[in-house]
Amino acid sequence: MTTDRVVFVRHGQTDHNADGRVQGQIDIPLNEVGRQQAAAAARSLAQYLDTRPVRMVSSDLSRALATAEAIAERLDVIVETDIRLRERGFGAFEGLSGAELAEKYPEPYALWRAGGSPEGLGLEEKIAVGTRMAQGVMDYVDKGERGSTLIVVSHGSAITQTLRSLLGVQDTAQPVFRGLDNCHWTEIESGIFADRPGWRLRVHNMGPW
Repeated sequence: MTTDRVVFVRHGQTDHNADGRVQGQIDIPLNEVGRQQAAAAARSLAQYLDTRPVRMVSSDLSRALATAEAIAERLDVIVETDIRLRERGFGAFEGLSGAELAEKYPEPYALWRAGGSPEGLGLEEKIAVGTRMAQGVMDYVDKGERGSTLIVVSHGSAITQTLRSLLGVQDTAQPVFRGLDNCHWTEIESGIFADRPGWRLRVHNMGPW
């Protein structure tokens, strides 16, 4: 038996989010707005999940972990951490704003904005991000029970690439999934679809109410 639902939650707001700066794997904490968002998400998820058993795992970066801890306290579960759930590494782009990137790396930045992956600047490939995180998620799914939910607290780009991997969207340049807003979540469910076992999207970019 395996977990049949996975809820991916993006962390709350940070100052880098508010300033439009690329975070990547820099360990930026939640700001006051982010802490309020995490508390609101905790209340909403407690209602949304109802009585389903829950297991929770988080990226080890502080903005995700603090979000996860707020949710876990409300749900009365423990939080496990896994380095595989970290955000995509953005190399030389990390810490810079859009204006700074356009000035310092005009061509690579334009390529990145168009959905491409600039080379030579240390950006982690999208497929690699989706693969490492999907492998991490499936390790927890395989240890779960049918009828339970795995909550994965992670980061915007990492979640998008993981959804592509698990749902079989191969074209990484195609913007199929809108990125999650801070402290919003998306849910996938497993089953037999078109005579094959797999995952499908259940809800996307759902937020606190």
